Amino acid sequence: MYTDEPFSAYRRHPWHGLEPIPEGVEPGIVRAYIEMLPSDTVKYELDKSTGFLVVDRPQRTTATPPALYGFIPRTYCAEEVAARCAHADVADGDPLDICIFSERLITRADILLNARVVGGIQMIDEGEADDKIIAVLEGDNIWGEVNDIKDLPPIKTERLQHYFSTYKMIPGKNVEIRVDGVYGREEALKVIAASQQDYQNHYGHLLQTSE
Repeated sequence: MYTDEPFSAYRRHPWHGLEPIPEGVEPGIVRAYIEMLPSDTVKYELDKSTGFLVVDRPQRTTATPPALYGFIPRTYCAEEVAARCAHADVADGDPLDICIFSERLITRADILLNARVVGGIQMIDEGEADDKIIAVLEGDNIWGEVNDIKDLPPIKTERLQHYFSTYKMIPGKNVEIRVDGVYGREEALKVIAASQQDYQNHYGHLLQTSE
């Protein structure tokens, strides 16, 4: 069927080619690219050069992510994000991670969805700020009306904290990870804004050359 709607002839890069905030949404809604599902026992992540999902490593334990796991496009964790963390001088140099709760089973990754930001975890990995934004699927029948971390059952956040404190464990290697800082929606939105500023500072030239 013919359509005159605008489209891209090529797949856009999930990190650099997409807007972090969808058009026409209420404040606090962001776009998320999903890398992993709660059923995944293999750690998948975006290959930054190609934009494809790749296998990072098989998980050594039976722990799986308690929520959908991905990142917010056109965000970057550098100086501005690190400045919001009292116990880290640098950030991890990756897009800003996001975990999304959904009542309905989503069975594939490499997808985009809209999510309502409700809070976050201030994780520190080997001395680097590595925040995890917590969100709920927009329009979700169970979680769609949640607006702040305090509105979620505490076990939801506890499971995320446990997962991120153990998912890099390797026999014979000490892993220094702190996940004891949990914050609400207001701080989460400030962390997202800081990551957008970091992206602009480090990758803004890409947006200028693509226009």
